[in-house]
Amino acid sequence: MSTGDEKAALRRELKTLREEAHARDPDAGETLASKFPLKLLERYGPVVAGYLPIESEIDPLPLMERLEGEGAKLALPRLEADGSMTFRAWSQEADLEDGPMGLRQPLESADTVYPTLVLMPLLAFDGMGVRLGYGKGHYDRTLSGLRENGRVFACGLGFHAQMLDELPAEPHDQPLDWAVTERGSVPIFMMRTFKGDGGPNENGPSAA
Repeated sequence: MSTGDEKAALRRELKTLREEAHARDPDAGETLASKFPLKLLERYGPVVAGYLPIESEIDPLPLMERLEGEGAKLALPRLEADGSMTFRAWSQEADLEDGPMGLRQPLESADTVYPTLVLMPLLAFDGMGVRLGYGKGHYDRTLSGLRENGRVFACGLGFHAQMLDELPAEPHDQPLDWAVTERGSVPIFMMRTFKGDGGPNENGPSAA
């Protein structure tokens, strides 16, 4: 079996795992929002990119509402016609349109922004910050560009059941700096530094 086939099989398995976690605790997004450390907004805000949940992704909307109440300026991803992903300013009153892959996304007329705190959906993650997404690479490419041009903090959101011991990493993968689940925080960049393998952010998140 090729690496691509192995990853596809792993994604199917992890999607089922996430569906089971969601079925067990459909209100986990509310719990996660209450456990999210506001120090991350204070340190890495104010522009926060979230996402609208699809399928069994943990719901980030309670957290986004909480952060907006604390002064965050929210953004959502938009998949562009050329295949790139941008972040566009968003508030709960803003109009959305249908995008690729079943996404609801901001209109093309919405302002492009450059978030300093990015909340990311995932299929799984590990303690070193490896994130397994959907295989399209949108977040990896976009995070890479943000990190080259400034200060950004990548925070994965998921169910505790989605944290695995180890995931396969590829050179282009952009590591998470932190993760939050319904059980609380996983301070990934600290764990990575402790193990002496800081990766791209070994001096802290994007040299922040």
